[in-house]
Amino acid sequence: MAITKPVPQRTDDRRDPEGAWKPERAGEPSPADEGRHLNSALLLTMLMLVLVLLQSPIRRALAAPVMQSWTTVFVAVMVQALPFLVLGVLLSAGIAVFVPPSFFARALPRRPALAVPVAGAAGAVLPGCECASVPVAGALVRRGVTPAAALTFLLSAPAINPIVLTATAVAFPGHPEMVLARLIASLLVACAMGWLWLRLGRTDWLRPPSHLSYDGQSKGEAFWGSVRHDVMHAGGFLVVGAMAAATLKAVAPESWLRTAAGNPVLAVLALAVLAVVLSICSEADAFVAASLSQFSLTARLTFLVVGPMIDLKLFAMQAGTFGRAFALRFAPATFALAVVVSVLTGAVIL
Repeated sequence: MAITKPVPQRTDDRRDPEGAWKPERAGEPSPADEGRHLNSALLLTMLMLVLVLLQSPIRRALAAPVMQSWTTVFVAVMVQALPFLVLGVLLSAGIAVFVPPSFFARALPRRPALAVPVAGAAGAVLPGCECASVPVAGALVRRGVTPAAALTFLLSAPAINPIVLTATAVAFPGHPEMVLARLIASLLVACAMGWLWLRLGRTDWLRPPSHLSYDGQSKGEAFWGSVRHDVMHAGGFLVVGAMAAATLKAVAPESWLRTAAGNPVLAVLALAVLAVVLSICSEADAFVAASLSQFSLTARLTFLVVGPMIDLKLFAMQAGTFGRAFALRFAPATFALAVVVSVLTGAVIL
């Protein structure tokens, strides 16, 4: 009977018994990681080569009058909006990280009906974009603040804070009444939704978050992590919004825009839906609205009121934070109320 000797393993074999790659040192890339890095570098090199080879056609395309108009609108919106976006993100991250949620619980009245307007007014002095307002509202609910007040703050903070109102004044220099109209309409919608939830809301519709947003991180790490996330996230939506505004101005037939803008009902509904789809950060949406000069001030006011309160990214964040049952009821009600209040406010002020 032959005796089979065990085959000694190689000392440089870096696979575990199941065949998975086992790095020799922490942080050493696996072959899959090396392949991804190689593919990324190869794709970038190929893209640069294609751009070099097609530079003449690209230059001719950019020299076309349509592209020049598109580029002018796009750059104008981006240059005007970026400073307000960055400032708003810095202040929002500071409030979310350094201001404890217990501060709001102590500052709000104990009676829910009175806490709603106080929470709405707090949004006028506490800057915060809509991306930050959802986790802050979740922290308020978790700390015992009445949900109606937390939801009012969620809607008002990104809509009427000083950064947003200053950006609106800069975007509409010839129409200072737009600032007042945006403040009044947004505050009315936020408070009305808070009172509506107080009247009709049910606890089983609301699923408060069960964990803190910045567990395990220092204040500095949480602050800069929030800044990086919000700049990349909100900046991407700003680019999309600026591109959409530039396309409407440069590519869409003027007759289409005149038809939509000439019908008051259609104009309001079109810009309300556009605000939901574009999902632009509230610190920058005024500049996109100002570029849509074909539409009436009331229609553009609807764009400014709807956008910070309900859009695609906000719906996803609200569903993830408070539950789908909450978002499916809260989002449509907010949209309908924002449109109605915007139209009524525009009819009185604008």
